[in-house]
Order: sequence, then structure tokens, then C-alpha cells
Amino acid sequence: MEKMNKVIYIFLIIIMTSSILAPLLSPYDPVEINLNEIKEPPSLKHPFGTDNKGRDILSRVIYGGRISLFVAFIAATLSICIGLFVGLISGYAGRKVDMALMAITDFFLSFPALLLAIGISIVLPPGIYSSMIAISVAGWASFARLIRGHVLTIKEMPYIEAARAIGCSDWRIVVFHILPQCISLSIVMGGLKLGGFILTEASLSFLGLGAQPPVPSWGSMISSNRIYILSAPWMVIFPGLAIAVTALSFNLIGDILRDKYRVKKI
Repeated sequence: MEKMNKVIYIFLIIIMTSSILAPLLSPYDPVEINLNEIKEPPSLKHPFGTDNKGRDILSRVIYGGRISLFVAFIAATLSICIGLFVGLISGYAGRKVDMALMAITDFFLSFPALLLAIGISIVLPPGIYSSMIAISVAGWASFARLIRGHVLTIKEMPYIEAARAIGCSDWRIVVFHILPQCISLSIVMGGLKLGGFILTEASLSFLGLGAQPPVPSWGSMISSNRIYILSAPWMVIFPGLAIAVTALSFNLIGDILRDKYRVKKI
């Protein structure tokens, strides 16, 4: 198991490092068109081959990782912030406030996350920032539900009662006594969700609702090259493998964190 965990960490380090250092590691310009090298198979010159416009697929996969990881991390951060805020208020306030906020949360949870993200993306102008907003709106509710349950447990602890007894205000109790207990849980939950967010971003880009051409994105690469899957399969296989390996690695990391901190699966 430890060897498997090390392999996962190595995969993630490679993916994240190559994405961050894309300008240095990319052998070619990802958007440069070369009509003399159209649909070339993998070779020493182009390890992943070229696409229907002669662009180097390895370079586009490396740059595409920046888009997918950036969108996924920002969406996870926004989802955590929204879910943390709603969960804290709902769990601590209780009664009518709790009922109202949980009704809204259940409304969002009643929709499949991908379909909700697609619906929101259709309303907004297509692009990277619209994808972030759509994924965040579709993903915050599960965070809020779990944080609320955690807050309900914490606020019955003796030290919370002691804080009330010495005259601490509600906002002070929430900010200084309850919030710190929820941050680590939120980070673990974010790790659990990152793989799903990457798949959602790829799905939105595949449908043309995410990153727009000529910006390389794993989902849009598969979408634009899917008609060549029989004649030039490398154009689809390599971005597809990038999505699969990255999402799987984050899902496995999420499982490791969940088992370590005993967090319920969401």
C-alpha cells in the first residue's frame, strides 16, 4: 500500500510540475500551426504526435494541464468557502435559519452536479471563468451538508459551553472556536472532490462550454479530434490518458485522506 501511495504522489508531482513549468518544459508552441506536419504519429520529434493542424500534442497536453488544474483548484476553493460559510451558519444558528439553508442545499443536491454545471455554463458566456463558477455552484452543497453536521457535533462540546459561560459572543465562538475545527475537514473534502472537478471541467470543455480555442484544454482536445479517432487515435488517446491519470490520482489521494482522517465519503 505504501508503494502504491508513493507512485500516486509521484504521478501528481509530475503532472503538477509539468503544468506549472509548461513554458519551460513544452518543446513547441501549443498553438503554433504547422501545415507540413499534419497528423504525424508519435515519434522522437513529436512523442505524442501532431494534430490535424500540425500542432504538437505533447505541448498541448502539458499546457492543457494548467487549465484543468487551475479550474479544479479554484472551483474547489470557492466550493469550500461557500460550503464552509453556509454549513457554519446553518449548524450553529439552528431552527428556522437551519431549515431555510438546508432547504436551499437540498435543492442543489437534488440535481446531478454535471447537469447543473452544464446548465449554468449555458447561461454564462463560455470560458474558463464561467467553468469555475459553474463547477463551484454545482459543488458547494455537499460541503455545506457535511460541515453543518460537524458543527452540530462541535457546538455541544463542553468547551463551547464554557465559552458561552464566560460571555463570548456567538461570532467569536464561531470564528475562534468552531471554524478552526472545520478547516482541516474542509481541506480533506476538497481533496476528495478534486478528481470529480477535473472530470467536470473536461466535460464542459468537451461540450464547448469551457476553455475556448485556441487555448489548449484536455476536454476540448478530445472534442475537436474525436472524428480522427480511427485514422489518428493518438490525437484522442493522450489527452484522454491525461484526464484519466490525473482524476484517478486525485481520487486515490482523496481516499487516503478520507481513511486517515475518517471522513465520510461524499
